[in-house]
Amino acid sequence: MSATRTTSIRLKTALPGPRSAALGARRAQAVPRGVGHSTPIYAESARGALVTDVDGNVLIDFAGGIGTLNVGHANPEVVRAAADQLERFTHTCFSVSPYEGYVALCEKLNAKTPGRGPKKTLLTNSGAEALENAVKIARHATGREAIVVFEHAFHGRTLLAMTMTSKVRPYKFGFGPFAPEVYRLPFPYAYRGYVPGSAASMLEEFFLTQVAAEKVACVVIELVLGEGGFVVAPPEFVETLARACREHGILLVVDEVQTGFGRTGKTFACEHYGVEPDLVTLAKSLAGGLPLSAVTGRADVMDSAQVGGLGGTYAGNPVSCAAALAAIAYMEKHRLAERAAEIGRTVEARFRGFVERFPFVGDARGLGAMRALELVRDRATKAPDKERTDRVVRKAYESGLLLVGAGTHGNVIRTLMPLVVTDDELAEGLDVLEHALETA
Repeated sequence: MSATRTTSIRLKTALPGPRSAALGARRAQAVPRGVGHSTPIYAESARGALVTDVDGNVLIDFAGGIGTLNVGHANPEVVRAAADQLERFTHTCFSVSPYEGYVALCEKLNAKTPGRGPKKTLLTNSGAEALENAVKIARHATGREAIVVFEHAFHGRTLLAMTMTSKVRPYKFGFGPFAPEVYRLPFPYAYRGYVPGSAASMLEEFFLTQVAAEKVACVVIELVLGEGGFVVAPPEFVETLARACREHGILLVVDEVQTGFGRTGKTFACEHYGVEPDLVTLAKSLAGGLPLSAVTGRADVMDSAQVGGLGGTYAGNPVSCAAALAAIAYMEKHRLAERAAEIGRTVEARFRGFVERFPFVGDARGLGAMRALELVRDRATKAPDKERTDRVVRKAYESGLLLVGAGTHGNVIRTLMPLVVTDDELAEGLDVLEHALETA
């Protein structure tokens, strides 16, 4: 179906509007250029899956704060819980004077994450901090130093997490030297040449040529690449990897920072694979937009570190904990994982049409509502087309749709709309995306 709209009926002015443009000029003077942004649109308010900018334009949000807003912007139940906690106290530091919210949230995450045995949870502030703590815990528990990660991975911007991240520009360029004892495996990227059935031989060769298996503390994997372009790991690969970890005493760490809390059509991506990770890292939609992350894992592994070895001043902030408990309750009550699967079916059908219609759309893929288009210059060579991708993102926001790109080559468009998006908003957003593809 061809898009019928060229401009959203929600827009009052050409984007960026004058107030956004003025704020952009101030930003250029006050904020380092290294802090990037996908659009020049400045938000004033937001609700559900809609963002209102400072010029009064209303945009449909397919970015969701890069996947942090599965329960929607300004979710009333999350706002109420956070406000109630703000009136009681904003901070004591859990390491000084503990509080029930931290404990209650850990209990909830222990119960919800995959795995049948006893589990414990550490709360932290960001996805990168969760990943760094997962590695600390794995190293302490195993007495080993090496970490295995994957090409196209993104795990954060702090030193160890940045080292674990695969994409050089912009995340690593000029920021070395990097942390030692990090080794990288190819990710099973079907569109770009992964051969099914090759996992076992690849792992055997890796442990012979790169790092001895008995020196590896953990393998860290995103079951669906986030920044790497929403590439879905094949089940047979994950099964082979998990078996190799068990055989060699390596801890399996699954990074669910972007996939977690319903995005893939199940509460956690692990559930699609039947995998029970030793440790799982959580963040983004955990707290409905407030900064909070977690490491949840086997109790014996989590308990390995000495008292005082884990923690942080703001880790598990009481307001964020209250928001997280409310966000999880909302997800359960409104069955947002099922809604994500429904959204995913709608987007998948439209994306199949885009592949048929546009010769530069090389691949459409994803899991649940976590969907992506990979744009190429030529389908035969699969040469990435970053320039067209950037134009699509620009055309989309000019017509009232917020999008973010992805992919090691910057040629992937991903969907991270709040899972509370209405059917009408979803349809309009997809129409705007189609028009952007037509005109870019």
